[in-house]
Amino acid sequence: MSYTTQQIIEKLREFKVIPVIALDNVEDILPLMDTLSENGLPVAEITFRSEAAEGAIRLLRQHNPDILILAGTVLTAEQVVAAKNAGADAIVTPGFNPKIVQLCQDLGLPIVPGVNNPMSIEAALEVGISAVKFFPAEASGGVKMIKALLGPYSHLQIMPTGGIGPHNLKDYLAIPNVVACGGSWFVEKSLIKAKNWDEIGRLVREVVDR
Repeated sequence: MSYTTQQIIEKLREFKVIPVIALDNVEDILPLMDTLSENGLPVAEITFRSEAAEGAIRLLRQHNPDILILAGTVLTAEQVVAAKNAGADAIVTPGFNPKIVQLCQDLGLPIVPGVNNPMSIEAALEVGISAVKFFPAEASGGVKMIKALLGPYSHLQIMPTGGIGPHNLKDYLAIPNVVACGGSWFVEKSLIKAKNWDEIGRLVREVVDR
């Protein structure tokens, strides 16, 4: 199933928190996704920070055709094509790269580009994008910065990522324009590597119950 950007945003708003996943072994995505889904979070942003990303997206799509899969940390045209071919529903980028945005639009692939200042926001608006990732969230001024930016850009739909955890999650989610927050504290690579699904499940339940 292919989604429009607005359908993606509506789904993310339901989840509120998006697991940002980096893993070394492709096969780990299946037990990880089972753990996430069983504990109330059937969504994944699989980042291209590791070489396992493309394979993990493809394997997850084959086994879980209905799961919402985002491809994260996408930096190149080759990664966009690889993510699409593997079965990703949307692309998430750390910054605003006009060429990557154009490619995604040409492919009919929803993209949520990264912004953290008025210049990048206006670049996004110029090409018809109002759903953006605010990154790196805490380092860029966090909740205060988002509220300040929403003064002139009140219709933005925002997915903050970077430096978000149990200590500040509620502060971000209290902002009506915040669709969902990206986070990795409950899917840490060390936990995945150790195959500590019980601990990941416990942490996911804490996230979902907030």
